[in-house]
Amino acid sequence: MGDEADHSAAFLPAEVRARLYDQAFGHTRIGAWECEVETERLTWTSGVYDIFGFPMGNPLRRASIVDLYIDESRRNMELARAEVIRSGSAVSLDTEIRTWRGEKRWMRLSINAIEEAGRTIRIFGAKQDVTSEQEALEALRRQAETDSLTGLANRHVFQARYTDVVRDTLNYGFASALALVDLDRFKELNDKFGHEAGDACLREIAMRLRRAFRDAGLVARLGGDEFALILHAPTTPARIAQVLQKTIAMLCRPFFWNGLRLEVGASIGVALISRPHRRRIAELFAEADMALYAAKTAGRNKVHLFSDADGNYSVKPGAAA
Repeated sequence: MGDEADHSAAFLPAEVRARLYDQAFGHTRIGAWECEVETERLTWTSGVYDIFGFPMGNPLRRASIVDLYIDESRRNMELARAEVIRSGSAVSLDTEIRTWRGEKRWMRLSINAIEEAGRTIRIFGAKQDVTSEQEALEALRRQAETDSLTGLANRHVFQARYTDVVRDTLNYGFASALALVDLDRFKELNDKFGHEAGDACLREIAMRLRRAFRDAGLVARLGGDEFALILHAPTTPARIAQVLQKTIAMLCRPFFWNGLRLEVGASIGVALISRPHRRRIAELFAEADMALYAAKTAGRNKVHLFSDADGNYSVKPGAAA
C-alpha cells in the first residue's frame, strides 16, 4: 500500500504538485523559475513572487524584472546567464535586488540549461532569499574591521587598506599625509573620573574626527588614545599643518558628560606621502611616530611634520588661530 501511495503521487495534477512544492519550500524563502531563451517567457513559482515582492497578477516581463537587480548584480547576472546559454554549464551566484516595493534584498540565484540538438532552448533554476545570511556576514565583517568602542576602522583594517587608499585611481591617488593623533592629558582624565568617562571621551574624539575628515581617505583608532588619518587634501606641507592646527583646536574643546566638564588636548605627528606611492606603510608609521614624539616633547597641542627631504622635523607652532 505504501508503494502504491508513493507511486500515485507522481500523477497528481500540476497545480497540486506546485502547491505541495510551495508548502515544502516556503519556509526557506526559495522558489523555482524557468525562462524560454528565444521568447524570454518567464515562469515563476509563488516563492519567487514572494522574494521579489511582485504581485502575482502582474505580467512577467523579463525587461521589467531585470531592472529590479542592483547595477553590479545585474551585470553579473547577465554575464552568468549568457555563459550558461553558451556553454550549458550550470552556475550559482548571489545577487542584490530591489523588490517591487523598493526593499533591498539578497538572493541566491542558480541557473541551469536545457538543450536540444546542441542548443540551449530553456534555462531554469532556483532563487532563494539569503538576506539574513548576508546581513549576518556583514555584521561579522563590521565587527572584525571596526573598533567596538568608537565605530572607527581598527589598526588592522587601517594598515590593510592603506595601499587601496593611496592608489585610489578614482581620486587619482591624491593621498598627501599620514597623521597620528595622540591625546594629551587623557590618563589624568581617566584616573580622575574613571574609565567610563575615558570611554566617553574617546567616543567624542572619534565623532569629531569623523565629522571633520569625512572626505579623508581613512580615519581609524589604532588603540588606547591614539588615532590615525590618511589625508587626501590638502597637499602642501604648510596647508596640511594649518588644517591640523585647526583640528587640534577642535579636539581641545571641552564637552560635558554626566554633568562633568571634560577636556583633553591633542598632539599630532605627520608623515608626508610622496608620489608615486611606492613607500611601505611601516616607513610612514615610523616617521609619523617620530614626529609625534617630537610634538609630545615640545609640549601639548602641537603639530609636527616629518620632512622626508632631509630627515629633519618641520615644527609648526602649537597655538591655532
